[in-house]
Amino acid sequence: MFHSFFFLIFLLFPPKLLLARIIPSTALEEQQHRRTIFTRFLGTGRGTEITGLSDLKKYFNRFGYLAPPRNRSESFTDQFDRRFELAVVTYQKTLGLPISGKLDSDTLNEISSPRCGVPEFPALHARATTKRFDYFTSQPMWTRGIPMTLTYAFSSQNMINSPALNDIRRVFKRAFNRWSVVIPANFTETEDYDFADVKIGFYNGDHGDGEPFDGILGVLAHAFSPEVGKLHLDAAEIWAIDFSSEKSDSAVDLESVATHEIGHLLGLAHTSVKGAVMYPSLKPRERKLELKMDDIKGIQALYGSNPNFKLTASLQSDISSSSRAVNSMVKSSMIKLMTMSIITILLLFLVM
Repeated sequence: MFHSFFFLIFLLFPPKLLLARIIPSTALEEQQHRRTIFTRFLGTGRGTEITGLSDLKKYFNRFGYLAPPRNRSESFTDQFDRRFELAVVTYQKTLGLPISGKLDSDTLNEISSPRCGVPEFPALHARATTKRFDYFTSQPMWTRGIPMTLTYAFSSQNMINSPALNDIRRVFKRAFNRWSVVIPANFTETEDYDFADVKIGFYNGDHGDGEPFDGILGVLAHAFSPEVGKLHLDAAEIWAIDFSSEKSDSAVDLESVATHEIGHLLGLAHTSVKGAVMYPSLKPRERKLELKMDDIKGIQALYGSNPNFKLTASLQSDISSSSRAVNSMVKSSMIKLMTMSIITILLLFLVM
């Protein structure tokens, strides 16, 4: 379930239309929308005031990075103040972006990208430098016997015409299988929607769960943590299974999104590893299907490893790359610490 804290904030301060996610209906409008964001906000930092920044703050509030104004009668301002700077820094750190505290190109590119609707709430989580995957608060998981068996079903009343239902079924079967390869779990489709463990459907706008969809290339989907078992996708998106047959520049890969949302259903929150399945954003016509070691380590920490799971060559390469990255971070931290120590010694020497 989304954090109860978020529901309280949502009820007290319901978000309105976000400038960072004005609803485009075509790829051209999406491109114009992105240019507007970059032109207006690029390079903005603390101490500046710019029209529209209050709407951008609503985006940060929506995904758990910025608390609402302390006074309920007040609204967000257009001032780039200290609180917003901290929110930007936290956003950059949480999503593995260069940390500048400003609305630089990397940050604005991420803000304007389609993404999952599950918020990060970084204040409720503590990431170690070598552990980039994350969980929901209190680490909920499915409490079933091992190997675990979960059933899933599709809503007959909340379905789209394209792709066809049989194609959607095949996509989700493959997506569930990716997770069952690495953990001792089986996922079986059932026709009994009411009694299925996982319920899947496509919805438009406000569909009654407090998480309204916002149209094409905004929030793509969201899923609830164990053991709620709800997976909702935005019916307004141009969902694609094969990009060779779907030519739209706004097409979104259904299998990539399904694989990501199943990770939430199983208990994983978002990661800061950009290449991982559980990273929150997915660009149009991008495919992100294969679980990375970050995804695998996170889910196996909850459920254990499938006894038949074996590392592939690509995963072994992923481990090596991650190790090099961690070693580089440790080395950089040591250099910074040594530099500060030398400066401190020199200052003490000069004082003496």
